[in-house]
Amino acid sequence: MRNLKIVLAYDGSDFAGWQVQPDSATIQGTLASAIGRVTGEKVLPQGSGRTDAGVHALGQVATCALESPIPAGNLLRALNDLLPASIRVLEVSEAELEFHARKSARGKTYRYRICRGAICPPFLARYVWHHPYPLDENAMRQASALVLGEHDFTSFAAVDPERGKEENGVSNVRRISLSGWDREAEELIYTVRGSGFLHHMVRNLVGTFVLVGKRTLRPEDISRILQAKDRSAAGATAPAHGLYLVNVEY
Repeated sequence: MRNLKIVLAYDGSDFAGWQVQPDSATIQGTLASAIGRVTGEKVLPQGSGRTDAGVHALGQVATCALESPIPAGNLLRALNDLLPASIRVLEVSEAELEFHARKSARGKTYRYRICRGAICPPFLARYVWHHPYPLDENAMRQASALVLGEHDFTSFAAVDPERGKEENGVSNVRRISLSGWDREAEELIYTVRGSGFLHHMVRNLVGTFVLVGKRTLRPEDISRILQAKDRSAAGATAPAHGLYLVNVEY
């Protein structure tokens, strides 16, 4: 039995997220089907995390156990021949048997893109949040720095019964080592790196930072929202299609 590490990129626009679902196209399900067609084995690759419907990835990682002796390079080419153009396998490599895409992860980086131009190009619309309205971008930069370090991010976590709750012993504390906004031409881009992320956490952070940009909130309100440990204290969830999983660290 071999344990394979698979690195892939995908356009999440036409998928119902990572996790396999009945009667819906998902990244996990599509990848599993392709692996089955190539190897004849029924497997369910385990991802580093469950990206939501519409979320993209530049470096998602999955693991799966296979008996097939097909060399890794040949498997990569065969999978890309079968997968839709919206999913590309970037790397297939042999991993230690105990390596697990999710359980072995030590950190992740996400990026969120906001188009600030008056008109969003049609070929960009599925990959950015178009927000042409006035924003105080300096205030957003100040706000983003206030989540650095170790905090309880309950205020920025969506309720997800499948992933457990704080009262059931699952901690909402995460350590953030990078959090900041950068301007690239007509795009405002948020980059965040952390030990892990809660359900909708990055999108909820972005939605709250945009309220700071609108001056509905002040930068210093971020600290108050963190301390509240109450989802209703933070802003609305930003649209999924502006979010990218950039890479996973092990």
